[in-house]
Amino acid sequence: MPVSPAVTTPDSAVEAQPSARTWRDSLAALWDWRVLSMLMLGFSAGLPILLIFSSLSLWLIEAGVERRAVTFFSWAALGYSFKFIWAPLVDRLPLPLLTAWLGRRRAYMLLAQVGVACAIVGMALTDPASGGHTLTTMALFAVLLGFMSATQDIVIDAYRIEIARPEQQGLLSSAYIAGYRVGMIVAGAGALFLASYWGSARGSYSYEAWQWTYLVMAAVMGVGMLTTLITPEPPASARASEPAPSGQHARLLGVFVASVLAFVGVFYTAGQVGASSVAGQGPLLNLLFEASRMALGLAAAFGVGWALVCAGLASRAQARITWVEPVLDFFQRYGARTAWLLLALVGLYRISDIVLGVISNVFYQDMGFSKPEIAYAVKTYGVVISIFGGFMGGILATRFGVMRSLMWGAILAAGTNLAFIVLAYAGHNLTLLYLIVSADNLAAGFASAAFVAFLSSLTNVSFTAVQYAIFSSLMTLLPKTLGGYSGGIVDGLGYPGFFLFTALIGLPVMGLVWLAGHRLEIAEPPRA
Repeated sequence: MPVSPAVTTPDSAVEAQPSARTWRDSLAALWDWRVLSMLMLGFSAGLPILLIFSSLSLWLIEAGVERRAVTFFSWAALGYSFKFIWAPLVDRLPLPLLTAWLGRRRAYMLLAQVGVACAIVGMALTDPASGGHTLTTMALFAVLLGFMSATQDIVIDAYRIEIARPEQQGLLSSAYIAGYRVGMIVAGAGALFLASYWGSARGSYSYEAWQWTYLVMAAVMGVGMLTTLITPEPPASARASEPAPSGQHARLLGVFVASVLAFVGVFYTAGQVGASSVAGQGPLLNLLFEASRMALGLAAAFGVGWALVCAGLASRAQARITWVEPVLDFFQRYGARTAWLLLALVGLYRISDIVLGVISNVFYQDMGFSKPEIAYAVKTYGVVISIFGGFMGGILATRFGVMRSLMWGAILAAGTNLAFIVLAYAGHNLTLLYLIVSADNLAAGFASAAFVAFLSSLTNVSFTAVQYAIFSSLMTLLPKTLGGYSGGIVDGLGYPGFFLFTALIGLPVMGLVWLAGHRLEIAEPPRA
């Protein structure tokens, strides 16, 4: 029998929808301080991601770092995939001085934004071409950037939910996404323009050009910091953090830190022990090795956390409320079979475009496109097209239903990857580049909008921040892990084979959407 969370579950995120508003009301609401603040905070959230992915990839390629090592840097963004682990701590743990001054949400928001800026400055002060341990230093700053940026996302999601009523969330989300895309344009096209303007190019590397580019990006984070300081704390969060016995918060934090150290220790040790045995054995064996290494690290982290809670370092009741109850709620509402199906769909839905996106900029350069050409076509024009695709996805999801739009998005995301095969054979063809970027970004924007609507329908408002963090983390975990091997896959299959591979791995997603569509009945807002 189909599960209908939006109809039968009173505390789900999608309940009875309000009647449609007039165009005048909608236009007037655009000037609400909440909409404008989400536009600015979205910009702050969208800025860091490309400084880890595409812009950093081009910097490293120009610095002479081999392509295989460049794609490994995509793992620095795995913080986005594991943010569900510390999202409950952000909800429950106060920050000394900052929480009393700014409140729960804004305290963490400001801390995360300062951390993002500091990480970008650290990357700017590191020249990956200077040898020694500089590449490791760059990787550590990139990891810090991913962690702080993911933390900022957690807080902004919670802040958005708490400052407005449910019927206003669509407008706030639209403003956030628009700001996010503008931030991506600045960090993508803006960074490429600046680096090129200051004299860095492939074959003519200039560290100073990239240094000043990243310092400018760090300064631009001031937009988010200023917004955090001048906007009010949500009424629901203005109260002090949840009371707890003396030292309870510190003990919960201690369990989290010990678990993270266990993961890092096991993950690093397994890599040192097993790396030599799989070296040169091909991308598939390397992927299996890294997946096993990741699983061992996670098992160690959860094992250490469980042991410390059992030993009394933290209250079992507090640990259960913090980490266990949001997960139990999801499985209790949907049942085990449907819950696992939904988690598989969430984890795989964006695999085609994320895996391709890791190496896309390297591909464009290998095809002979210059940084300005990439900046215009991909980082500016492409982002604008993706915004249009997002609006189209939202409109069609309202008109025809979330699940149908989700299926269209899955088909488009996988199918448009095949177009890159044509470009791989054609080489430097600017007209073809714009056509392919148009199709790819339109599909990506459409699929993203449909997917966000789907995730919103799954979330229980009692655990909105934590469950949304779980879904958005799972959404990128496997794709980003696989994306770390995209350089090796290209070396083994060539670009045409790689693009065919990224299209084929999207086929199971369509089957999962079909199955989920037969298990769920998601209520839709009224058509106006």
